[in-house]
Amino acid sequence: QVQLVESGGGLVQAGDSLRLSCAASGRGQSTATVAWFRQAPGKEREFVAAIVIRAVDLTYYDDSVKGRFTIYRDKGKNTVDLQMNSLKPEDTAVYYCAADPRWAGIGVMTSPGAYAYWGQGTQVTVSS
Repeated sequence: QVQLVESGGGLVQAGDSLRLSCAASGRGQSTATVAWFRQAPGKEREFVAAIVIRAVDLTYYDDSVKGRFTIYRDKGKNTVDLQMNSLKPEDTAVYYCAADPRWAGIGVMTSPGAYAYWGQGTQVTVSS
């Protein structure tokens, strides 16, 4: 079983930056894919970004965050971080880290149902 813990959320103003971290622990299968999703009040959980862990990592982004958000592995901290720049009020949501032992292609891995492990979420609020 893999446990995921997110940290780094908070309240910021539009245009500010924030970095979220996802730390994994526990025994079980290694994780091939780590992703960030978000869920705003009254909306479905949506894909934000994913990283496929390989010798050279692959990254994928939703169009709404492309150019503003960066997902990467911090090997020193052993976390997967999401650097969020130029934040907008529409980025306000609970952000969840998710992980899975497989990579089934971007068409599959943008769906929340594709992931076996989830964190508890961290709130990000962007004021205008």
